[in-house]
Amino acid sequence: MHDVVIIGGGHNGLTCAAYLARAGLKVVVLERRPVVGGAAVTEEFHPGFRNSLAAYTVSLLNPKVIRDLDLAGHGLRIVEREISNFLPLEDGRCLEVGGGRTREGVAKFSERDAARLDAYHARLDAIADVLRALVLETPPNVVEGRPLAALAELVKAGALANRMRRLGLDLQRDLLDLFTASAGDYLDGWFESAPIKAAYGFDGIVGNYASPYAAGSAYVLLHHCFGEVNGKKGVWGHAIGGMGAISEAIARSARARGAEIRLGAAVREVIVERGRAVGVVTAAGEAIRAAAVVSNLNPKLLYLDLVDAGALPAGFRERIARWRCASGTFRMNVALSELPDFTCLPGRERARHHTAGIIIAPSLAYMEQAFFDARTHGWSRRPVVELVISSTLDDSLAPPGRHVASLFCQHVAPVLPGGASWDDHRETVADLMIATVDNYAPNFARSVLARQIFSPLDLERTFGLVGGDIFHGALDTGQIFSARPMLGHADYRGPLPGLYMCGAGTHPGGGVTGAPGHNAAREIVADFRRRRLRRAGS
Repeated sequence: MHDVVIIGGGHNGLTCAAYLARAGLKVVVLERRPVVGGAAVTEEFHPGFRNSLAAYTVSLLNPKVIRDLDLAGHGLRIVEREISNFLPLEDGRCLEVGGGRTREGVAKFSERDAARLDAYHARLDAIADVLRALVLETPPNVVEGRPLAALAELVKAGALANRMRRLGLDLQRDLLDLFTASAGDYLDGWFESAPIKAAYGFDGIVGNYASPYAAGSAYVLLHHCFGEVNGKKGVWGHAIGGMGAISEAIARSARARGAEIRLGAAVREVIVERGRAVGVVTAAGEAIRAAAVVSNLNPKLLYLDLVDAGALPAGFRERIARWRCASGTFRMNVALSELPDFTCLPGRERARHHTAGIIIAPSLAYMEQAFFDARTHGWSRRPVVELVISSTLDDSLAPPGRHVASLFCQHVAPVLPGGASWDDHRETVADLMIATVDNYAPNFARSVLARQIFSPLDLERTFGLVGGDIFHGALDTGQIFSARPMLGHADYRGPLPGLYMCGAGTHPGGGVTGAPGHNAAREIVADFRRRRLRRAGS
């Protein structure tokens, strides 16, 4: 018998396993696919061409997780983009963001906006710093019928209130805006020129099936400001070897501490006895018993597919069935014969803008119309595309002189209207995405040697991303912090004793962070120490 069995070897499941094994627990991880990493994987998709299949860029991976698990010692190396973002525009101009280029670039469109950049970043960074500290904490949890537990949560909430108070009233007002307002309204209050609002506003729709003017989208923007690379806050980078290098490093760390990882081991059900989770049954029929069962899956997949309905409170199950999952994401990987030659910045030789996140979305209005199109038609006629050419930073991914790129495309409907299937439309939409980039770099379409397509349905089938949701649940105000995944269960514990959650459907949410796995492991270790869980053989 094991102390802990973990369902799913995504990066959070692996992180949880590494911390639990470090605490001396006997841990086994069961991964359905033949590789570890979930959506953070690197695979060959065309002979000689490898890329990060789903998750594709690094910033949110928590520095404490990197240090604690010695990921550098286990082979992880992250390099920075030369500039953060590159925004080609329809009128032949462009904007470069980051790498010391932002102020000069914005001034071409608005001297007023250029002068406001420092104040904007200072305020956003001050708020992000306070919230960044909460990423590795368990949120205050709503409890009933347990006075001592309620008191402990009240103390936790009080400590949180004290942190918020340190911001001062003015920044507290900004914090309220960022939690409730739209990204568009927030940015309109700061800037007048469309390009800088588009460059920053893109973060408000990443993985968020919504208009940039939808209430709450400002928080999604803020969520993407928590990151850092190699100690530099707000920087984005690339893991050498692709995102799979992150998962492999975490897996090596977990194994070095004694964790067992089994591949090709799908889980069919959670075993429940006398109202308690006591193990799992694999698709092959093997029963694996453990004191604690931990799920790295979307909460919907765990509670609707793996746990018998009769074992759950009816109200809980009904709410989980309404857990909102909708990224609006269409994902592609392409093999390229050459680098894109942008009309606004010509040249096929590698340049700094080729290392950036290249955003095809010239304005907030463009992004909003893309969402409206997707809602009515199924996909945006003029989609939002981020192009990341990872081989410009990592020549191990493609043959000499060739390149690989990720296309992260918004907006598409997670479920097509009128009963249409994504299987019938994926190639058409893929053509549209490539044509959209080609409008700005006319050599792009002819440079595509091969492509790999993941519609929302493909993302769900392949990686367990329900509705193609890269965050395991929308990051709206009803599904974050103490409400993630539900009030009363924000502490990584479900309603069944012995059953825990460690995936992105828990605080602090999506992105390749390792934080949910870190936090869940802390709570599980605490329950073993309190003897709420009994170690194998004890």
